[in-house]
Amino acid sequence: MNRREFIGTTLAGSAAFTLQAKPPVAAGAPQIYVFSKMFQWIEGYDQLAETIAGLGFNGIDLTVRPGGHVLPERVEEDLPKAVAAFKKHNLVAPLMVTTILDADAQSERILKTAQSLGIKHYRMGWYPYNMKQDIAAQSAAFGQRMKAVAALNEKYGMVGHYQNHSGNYHGAPIWDVYEQLKTIKSNAIGCQYDINHATAEAGGSWETGFRLIAPHVKSIAIKDFFWTKKNDKWGKQGCPLGEGVVNWPKYMELLKQYNIQLPITMHYEYPLGGAENGAKKLSISSQELLTAMKKDLVLFKQWWAEAKL
Repeated sequence: MNRREFIGTTLAGSAAFTLQAKPPVAAGAPQIYVFSKMFQWIEGYDQLAETIAGLGFNGIDLTVRPGGHVLPERVEEDLPKAVAAFKKHNLVAPLMVTTILDADAQSERILKTAQSLGIKHYRMGWYPYNMKQDIAAQSAAFGQRMKAVAALNEKYGMVGHYQNHSGNYHGAPIWDVYEQLKTIKSNAIGCQYDINHATAEAGGSWETGFRLIAPHVKSIAIKDFFWTKKNDKWGKQGCPLGEGVVNWPKYMELLKQYNIQLPITMHYEYPLGGAENGAKKLSISSQELLTAMKKDLVLFKQWWAEAKL
């Protein structure tokens, strides 16, 4: 599909997705970026940038990882091309999503290239716990690896964000990653706080974890979910914002209380034709996908305005 055909089939007929230069951001308006995993079906950085600009995001949270929009082994060649395309459409790329867990040669290549292009923030990978080994000892070992990553970040003026992903991962309970961050004492590493995963892990006590980790939060990820039972097993099911169990009014209240004015990345983890899983080909129309994404974005901006953040 060429550029003209892409725009015609994807965005035609919808004023909400008019592709034009973005107007100046109003005072107090949140700077919201979108996780590029949702757009793995788009080929070409220019089309990617056009689509995201049309949706109304301020920029992109770009995947620089295996299977992502920029492959780690091609970071020097492709990341500059991606950033140039975003600038062309008045978008910024302040964030990227990586699998960085150690201060190794590949991590240094990625961070050095990103720094040269003005990207200063990135999400790290996750450290998985071995359930057959001592948890406290593993947490301390992960902390040493994070300390080395922080030192590498400082070298290049970067900031690593460790997400509190649910499951048997370091950081899921919040307490463990807090202890390590408190020990490391570096502004070059912190937490990407995910209210979705925090709610899934802590239930009614997620607020305690948020208050604890708040001084170390570097960015926030936005998405919702509800619990569902399939084959006699309970699990998470992603859903549009406001349709799940996340206590958004309380969360917005806390964001205001702690004056959280940090990068916001929108994630979409409910059925959207495979885009939610990084599919290369959609099972729904691109227009249906973009309409759903736009709806969540507009709703979150409304919540932000109502909270007077």
